[in-house]
Parts: sequence; structure tokens; C-alpha cells
Amino acid sequence: MAILSKDEAQTILKKVLSFSTADECEATLNGEIGGNVRSARNTISTAGAVDNVSLAVESRFGKRSGVATCNQFDDATLRRCVQRAEEIAKLAPESPEYVPLLGPQQYLTAPASFAQSTANITPDYRAQQTAASMQLCDTKKLDSAGFLEDSAGFIAKRNNKGLEAYQQVTGLSYSVTVRTKEGTGSGYATADFNDISKFDAKILTQIAADKATGSVGAKAMEPGKYTVILEPAALVANTDASLLGALMNAFDARNADEGRSFLSKKGGGNRKGEKMFDERVTIYSDPTHAEIPDLTFSPDGRPQKKVTWIEKGVVKNLYSTRFWAQKGNIPDIPRPGGWIMEGGTQTTADLIKGTQKGILVTRLWYIRPVDPQTLLFTGLTRDGTFYIENGKIKHPVKNFRFNESPVIMLNNLEAIGKPVRLAGNLVPPLKIRDFTFTSLSDAV
Repeated sequence: MAILSKDEAQTILKKVLSFSTADECEATLNGEIGGNVRSARNTISTAGAVDNVSLAVESRFGKRSGVATCNQFDDATLRRCVQRAEEIAKLAPESPEYVPLLGPQQYLTAPASFAQSTANITPDYRAQQTAASMQLCDTKKLDSAGFLEDSAGFIAKRNNKGLEAYQQVTGLSYSVTVRTKEGTGSGYATADFNDISKFDAKILTQIAADKATGSVGAKAMEPGKYTVILEPAALVANTDASLLGALMNAFDARNADEGRSFLSKKGGGNRKGEKMFDERVTIYSDPTHAEIPDLTFSPDGRPQKKVTWIEKGVVKNLYSTRFWAQKGNIPDIPRPGGWIMEGGTQTTADLIKGTQKGILVTRLWYIRPVDPQTLLFTGLTRDGTFYIENGKIKHPVKNFRFNESPVIMLNNLEAIGKPVRLAGNLVPPLKIRDFTFTSLSDAV
């Protein structure tokens, strides 16, 4: 019963609310079906499946709240779940940041967030895609390690103030690392989609394989400041910290207002309205965007709308909790899901052709914060780092450790390429001057 229709989900939620004796009650249903395949050394190592629906009930008495969950939906279990949430609420301390539950809301629609083709994925499909990847590497005498994961699901909300929300979503993500048999070359590729008609594991594996064979015989270069071309996978990531991800995570109004962010203003307040980046930088979010459709409501029920965060280098908006928005009398904007960085028409190959001297970076990893006030991070390159000369890749180079801030990066822009989807965002490859490499790494 993992994907319930709107009527089926709301019928359950109405029943849940009918059992409530609390001042306020909100119930949320989440359902998912999906699966995954993991491979290593050109062999499938694990496969899994998910099929689950869960209910979360929040009950409130005054400023006290409690939450209980269950995944069975007979009347007795639902009633007990509500009772448990109420018992917890009565024992809880009052919240100093209490705000009432929302009433009825109007939400946008994002029809592209659900693709039936993705919901219909079978274990055979996962096996076929993974087999195509592994067979390519077998033919080229390379080793691969990949992970394919897909899901289809829904989220439904309802409370006793009149809020009602429902949306279905699908998604698929795939990543593959390819290495030479001797372990001296490594390449990587990744992609994600709502609609699997755009997905081909073999094409992605070919990209990673080319990087693996091309990165053999890497030469050491002196650390220092270089012009770099950062591919999208070096800017955002599905599972690890990322430079542009960290930038967008820092657009929290409270952190800025309380002096804990690069957006904090000396003496108090934040830097909204100030020009802080190159004028070519514009970043916005839009849950109805055809390429990266997202949920049209936030976890607390606020509508997600199109919001511009940076426009021509100027900070235009910050997100916040409802409490902080009310306290500061600021726009009540929830944290976005995916985001879009506007770019040009050049591919990564085009950016390489226009580079006299520089370094191409496939991917960054092991990224850790150094200074939240300047958004300074450190990390390492991996899976294909190459020296560019006269518009061509001349040879692979050993990996570097970097110390860099995305704020400085976006002030040192040389060129912005064509955005591509990655990790639920639209991100262009970036050409940046004076990127700081501090030391070498012997890792491949």
C-alpha cells in the first residue's frame, strides 16, 4: 500500500484527527516503494527493496507538543498512536519558540515530480542497467563500483486547523566509480532524474571509464593558486558536503542575524540586499521547474514558491523558521529543496577550449568546514584531475588538498557553463581564477 491516492491518504488522516483530544493535532503520512543495486569489481554485491508507509502524529496542548509514529493503520493502532502523542505532549516542557499550526494553504502543482515510468521500475530493470555498466568495464579491463537507487512515493498532511496537502514524487540516482586494474587511474560520474527515460548507466560509465584511463600516470604539480574548471560534481553532491551546497545552506536568516554566518553584518543584522558575488551569479529555487520538480510544500506545511536567493550577485532573500520570521517581522520563506544557478551555453569541453592554462577538477570530497564566518572549507580532489594547456588536456595531475570559500569562488568567476541537473539541482560547470591548492595528495 506504499503509494496511496490523495483520497486514500486523506481518509486515514481524517480518521486520525477524529481520535484527537488535543488543542492542535497534525498528522503526516509518508509512503515509499523502491529499490537499489550496489556493485563492486564488476559484480553485483547487494540488492534491496523498500515498501513502507508511516504515520507521524503531532499533538499539542498549549505550547507543549509530542510526536508518535506507527506503520499500521487499523483503528486500534491509529487511536493508540494519537493517545501516545498526547501523553508525550502532556509531559513535555513548553516550547519557547511555539507558533500555532498553519490553517488552509494554497499550493502550486508540480506534475513533473512524478513519472509513472520510474514508479514502474522492476528488479530486472536495475539489473539490466547495472549489467550494462559492468560489461563495459569488463570489456575495457577496468573495475567499477556503482550504486543505483530509485523510489516512488507520496507525502500527505492534514491538521485540525484546516491544512491539507498531498503530492507524489519519483526519483532515481546513480553513481559509478571506475578504476584501472592496477589502481593508478580513477574516474567518476553521477546523475539523478525524476523520469528514468533520461537515464542510461552505460553512458555514465563510459564517462567515468574515460577519466579512469586518462588519469593514469598523473604528474605532481606545485600547490598554489590556479585557474580551475570545476565540473558540476565538484560543486554539489548527493551524499557528502559540497561547496555550493554549503553556500545555500548558509542562507539561514537566524544564523545570519545571530552572527554565526558569512551573511552576518557587523553590529547585528544580516547582509540581505548587499552585492556579495560576481554580477553574473543568479540562484533561485522553483518547485515547479520542469528539470528539477520538487515538493510544493515544506515539512511544516508552508507553500514552496519560486524564490530568488541571489540576483546578479545581490543577496535577495534568506529562509527561516516560522518562529524567527514572526519574531523579526521578516518574510516567512521556508528552506528550499533544489535550486537553480543560471548559466550560459558552454559545456565543460567548451570551457576547456577557452583555457590557456588551468586545472580540470572532476570531483571534490572529504570536504570539511574551516571557518563558518567566511565559509572557508578544505577538502581533496579525486577521480580525475587534469592539467589544461592551450585549450587541451595535456596530462593528469596528482590530487590536491584545497582551502577555498564558495564566496570567494563566486567573486573570481572567469566563465559559467551550461547548467546540468545534479543532486536535485541545476548546476553549471564553473571556471574560476585563483583557486587555492595547499598541498598534494598521493591518493588516486
